[in-house]
Amino acid sequence: MTTFKELGLNKDLMKGLDDLGFSEPTPIQAKAIPFILESKNNLVALAQTGTGKTAAFGLPILNQIDTDEGLQAIIICPIRELCLQISQDLKNFSKHSKDISITPVYGGERIDIQIRTLKRGTNIVVGTPGRVHDLIRRKVLKLQDIQWVVLDEADEMLDMGFKDDLDAILEQTPADRQTLLFSATMSRSIRSIAKKYMGDAEEISVGEKNIGADKVSHEYYVVQPRDRFEALRRILDSLPGVYSIVFCRTRRETQDVADKLKANNYDAEVLHGDVSQTQRTKIMNRFKQKKVHLLIATDVAARGIDVDNLSHVINYNLPDQNEVYTHRSGRTGRAKNSGVSISLVSPKEVNRMKQIEKIIHKPVEFKKVPFGQDIYQNQINAFIDEIEAIEVKDIGDEKYFADIMDRLKKFKKEELIKLFLQNKFNHFMDESKNIKDLNANPKFSGSRREGRGDKNNRLSADEVNLKINIGRKHGFDIKGLFKMINSQRNLKGVDIGKIDLMPEFSVFSVDKARAGEVIRALSGSSFRGEKVLIKEDTGRTFSYSTSLREVSRRERGGSYRSRGGGSGRRSDGRGRSRSGGGFDKSKRKPRTRRSK
Repeated sequence: MTTFKELGLNKDLMKGLDDLGFSEPTPIQAKAIPFILESKNNLVALAQTGTGKTAAFGLPILNQIDTDEGLQAIIICPIRELCLQISQDLKNFSKHSKDISITPVYGGERIDIQIRTLKRGTNIVVGTPGRVHDLIRRKVLKLQDIQWVVLDEADEMLDMGFKDDLDAILEQTPADRQTLLFSATMSRSIRSIAKKYMGDAEEISVGEKNIGADKVSHEYYVVQPRDRFEALRRILDSLPGVYSIVFCRTRRETQDVADKLKANNYDAEVLHGDVSQTQRTKIMNRFKQKKVHLLIATDVAARGIDVDNLSHVINYNLPDQNEVYTHRSGRTGRAKNSGVSISLVSPKEVNRMKQIEKIIHKPVEFKKVPFGQDIYQNQINAFIDEIEAIEVKDIGDEKYFADIMDRLKKFKKEELIKLFLQNKFNHFMDESKNIKDLNANPKFSGSRREGRGDKNNRLSADEVNLKINIGRKHGFDIKGLFKMINSQRNLKGVDIGKIDLMPEFSVFSVDKARAGEVIRALSGSSFRGEKVLIKEDTGRTFSYSTSLREVSRRERGGSYRSRGGGSGRRSDGRGRSRSGGGFDKSKRKPRTRRSK
């Protein structure tokens, strides 16, 4: 068994680690720490969130800091919460090291205060890309003598659109600095940065799942989208004492779910990009102190949240990419605690749970949304468990207690118990009368036997996948693809099938007979100044896909087909065709749909 002492850390850092209860390094720490201590080569380290990456780069840098030399290291991370967490971790590691100064810089706080702090001098800066770039432009932050550059959660920074800021920052650093890139995935954009700024970097990879993943069990419930919130309520009510992050996809959905929970008297708070830093700090303090038991958050806002004792993680909606599921579920089951990851999925998403099982190497249990009577019984059982665990103590004035006993003599024991339960759980008793079944029938694509795969996510013999070099980070979406197709008159009538919108690129399926026309028509065109490159993408299975046909059926009815000139058509269900597809035929502008 390897220990931190064997890795070569100095005695002051070892004291800090002892105070924190750190005994043995995680796999990524065991590999990265000796490398950074012994080598000046650049490093690309791949490991999931929750595997101890901060200590992996922070400890060897702290071990080598010369407090007489000024700024020597800069650590760049995607969001302010992670920036503050890394800064605090470094301070905790180095609390027995003399005079090491660590300064966090991030947006959402007054820049003049951060400027004054930097001017007083510091050894390590931890910052978000936008604020670091701003301080460089103001000539306050000077990186010409920097020895270490750390890019933490590099994949997230690129997904969030910080590539230009990162390029500008790295161009200000000396050629002989050591660059340490930490990421959960090795995407094309990560490889591009590594190639441009890191040369022949060493690469280490830790294939383990998030720490605590072995102590996390996984469940999913199948409900119709219209019943999703009511299903969430029932699941929460069936889990007395639940302490959880509820993940949503968008800011709007996050706020909507939080508002509905508060309106129903749940102690919930919301965390998304529109929440100010001051509010965010107050919310997180309340959540960590368990004054709030439910935190409703987007994936980006949840980065940097460091809470070890969550009982559950709840996916109100599955993330767009299956791999993100491991980031979410890794928030629970930490620090020797067990945890549960719960997902609410629509009937069409059931096959994604099989894909997720392959990623996490564990089964995901299918469960039924509880009825009101089940919830009522769970609440009572939990209450009785609490009562049984309480040690009976003197309640004070014996005469007063005798008066209480005298007043309650008129009740039989059974009546008294019923009255106490009714008084405490009256609202759950009302809920127990609700017998509506929220469970939907799972729609499995093809056979569920191993090896058959997902029929909905496989191409028919008449379709082919095309890969285009623009994705979500370029502002590309389904409407953008439809508009691009419609702008080419010779593509009239091309059917668009499944679509994968990724950060750096997109893949969509078309009729095989028209694929060549689509490639020729779109190659060399531009989208928001980006030259379009398109080619056939063979052998791809859509891990998560949306199709224009599905969007049309869901929002407008009928099938969706690209028509030259920009107008879509849809069937009215009686064999007749009428204008639709989301565009006004005369004005060529998007219509405003009334929300359902």
